[in-house]
Amino acid sequence: MAVRRASHSGSWYSDSELNKQLGTWLNNADLSHGPARAIIAPRRVFILGPSHHVRLGGCALSTAVKYHTPLYDLRIDTQVYSDLEASNLFEWMNISVDEDEHSIEMHLPYIAKIMEDYKDSFTIVPVLVGSLSAEKEAVYGRVFSRYLADPQNLFVISSDFCHWGHRFRYTFYERSWGEIHQSVQTLDRMGMDAIESLDPAAFTDYLKKYGNTICGRHPIGVLLQTIHSLKMSGTNGHRMVLKFLKYAQSSQCCGMNDSSVSYASAALTFE
Repeated sequence: MAVRRASHSGSWYSDSELNKQLGTWLNNADLSHGPARAIIAPRRVFILGPSHHVRLGGCALSTAVKYHTPLYDLRIDTQVYSDLEASNLFEWMNISVDEDEHSIEMHLPYIAKIMEDYKDSFTIVPVLVGSLSAEKEAVYGRVFSRYLADPQNLFVISSDFCHWGHRFRYTFYERSWGEIHQSVQTLDRMGMDAIESLDPAAFTDYLKKYGNTICGRHPIGVLLQTIHSLKMSGTNGHRMVLKFLKYAQSSQCCGMNDSSVSYASAALTFE
């Protein structure tokens, strides 16, 4: 039974100092809700990440049974995997492809740390998302909608925002929006507004118009279609609200030879 190594540990992030770092960062994080009198912990965490290294026309599942992290191993939900496989919409990625990809792994330490008190009572469902058409995003959205409807499930979507600069082959700059970094922020904000609208078509149209280099555009598209499908089913009974919480850039670009990557975090709530 294969265990996926934490292949980016020690390079993309610390291994020995990770537990202490995560504790510090989480303690310093702003609260969007709270203080809480009770917590319902998820039994299952879906992680949708974009494929950076292999061409996928659909979505892929891991052949591993566990994902290793420097904190502890995370168990894959084999029952959900069996159900997804039965849809004939998912392919399998071998362990080499799995370990080459970073988009899912980068979220695992946070999940492991937050769920530390429940580590024996939850599973993960990692899904690698390929370059999907809007129509395919809708198909996968219908598959995942029943899982989003279940309050025992949590969805984590892996994505950066704008990758700006010649090294990313993207240098869109609207001078009327200010300096380059201000233009990038305005561009990102437009994308965030489209996502907050929960309208899959609005996000697709935005990407077609500006070509913003949001690496997780397809996982985000699948989430929006999942929300849309759940809305259309009429079985939810709650109003769904998605709000962005934080935004940052790796550096502030002022010249055409500069480069930066944008980061944004958001939360979907049922009201």
